[in-house]
Amino acid sequence: MMAKYFFFGLLLTAASASSSASDLEGTWTTKSRQVVTGPGFYDPINDKFLEPNLTGISYSFSADGHYEEAYYRAIANPQDPSCPKGIMQWQHGTYTANSDGSLDLTPIAVDGRQLLSDPCSSPQGAYSRYNQTEHFESFTVSVDSYHGVQRLDLKSFDGSPMHPMYLVYKPPQMLPTQTLNPVGSGKGKRQVGGDAGGRFNIKHLVNSEKVGDPNNWLWLGIFMTALGGITLLRS
Repeated sequence: MMAKYFFFGLLLTAASASSSASDLEGTWTTKSRQVVTGPGFYDPINDKFLEPNLTGISYSFSADGHYEEAYYRAIANPQDPSCPKGIMQWQHGTYTANSDGSLDLTPIAVDGRQLLSDPCSSPQGAYSRYNQTEHFESFTVSVDSYHGVQRLDLKSFDGSPMHPMYLVYKPPQMLPTQTLNPVGSGKGKRQVGGDAGGRFNIKHLVNSEKVGDPNNWLWLGIFMTALGGITLLRS
């Protein structure tokens, strides 16, 4: 009898889950709910990040095939746990939901931004363009049994699950979907804005930064990928 109830429970769970592209529409964020795409995370006019109070991840998907993502993460320092690094990333572009259930995200190359702060090594942070195409093995939208809200589960290209995200806006909260920072727009040095808070106060750690040529950051991207195994998400 118990096996029968368990079987029916699995059927109900499967019925409530979906991998339809139309179900992606909206803004999704991890449980801290502090990192949300849109003008509250990245200011394209002044070309600066606005630091959230807590770390987290957010993705937005529009009904017409556009997406936006916002990352604010802590990177552990095994040699000195009291001195971790902080990283903020933002991208937007277009997405494709494939027939095999996978998801491909193609960013607008010149618009992506990354801020890497290592306060124990340097008083200045590294602010650069960021361009990373993403492939997710699968995506599933369901109703979370605990929170009672819609939940998005993504599996990375290697099948590893990402932190679940929950729907906070529909339609999504996004910046304009066209190119925001064309090459040659001439952005200057500036301070990182945003309210203080969270474990990493990047606003106080970064004195100045300059947007660099994305080609100069190839090895930084490779280095950050290698560090993925020790990345901590406080979300």
